[in-house]
Amino acid sequence: MRFWRQTILGVAVGLSLSLLATGSDKSKPKEGMKVVDSGSFGVFVNGRRVATETFDIEQGPTGSVAKSEFKTDAGDPSVQSSELQLSPGGEIIKYQFNEQSPGKAEATVVPANEFLTERIKKSPTDKPEEQPFLLPASTSILDDYFFSHREILLWRFLATACKKDNNELKCPANQRTQFGTLNPRQRSSQPVSLELTGKEKVNLHGTEQELDKFVLHSEGGDWMLWVDGSFKVQRILISSDNTEVLRD
Repeated sequence: MRFWRQTILGVAVGLSLSLLATGSDKSKPKEGMKVVDSGSFGVFVNGRRVATETFDIEQGPTGSVAKSEFKTDAGDPSVQSSELQLSPGGEIIKYQFNEQSPGKAEATVVPANEFLTERIKKSPTDKPEEQPFLLPASTSILDDYFFSHREILLWRFLATACKKDNNELKCPANQRTQFGTLNPRQRSSQPVSLELTGKEKVNLHGTEQELDKFVLHSEGGDWMLWVDGSFKVQRILISSDNTEVLRD
């Protein structure tokens, strides 16, 4: 499904995404690339902030690149980063994961002979391990700690299950759409499904907003996602882990 082909959503809804401009040289996209979302998510467990994910998603004629860094806030910091490269058709070109602290592990996922292969190094001195997956390049990456990957999956759902009606995006309510996913850190794959459950008023940073609520169903439990009119995730709730993720 060529979900990137017209906008970052690929749904031709006639709506422009509001791009986030920080004004710093570091944040400027490469030539031909435009920033479609950028910012950070705060991760809260039992109401206490424990980590931050900083991310940047760019799109251009040759495809899309999503970069992310995850840091814990307390004690000895744990730091991981990732980069997901997608073709204009939304297929995986390359996925790279790096752990900077406390370990030095790394993993790479690339297409090989029509399927995906993951190469893992648990430390800089370890010999690389290789694990094949009978999964196509159209599989969605949902790695641990990177909540921006869930936003990208949501955009794919919007392109797959929704349609344009009088310049407005219409999605079927309470109808699940299934996707194949790969979690490189866990070295495992599983099907997940997404559905729109309707609009809901949510208090974010002291302001009440009416957002679209989606549910991500997986074998490990359900995640609730609240999305604004620019198709950007504002809040994620993982009730089973007492975890809440909020856009800063």
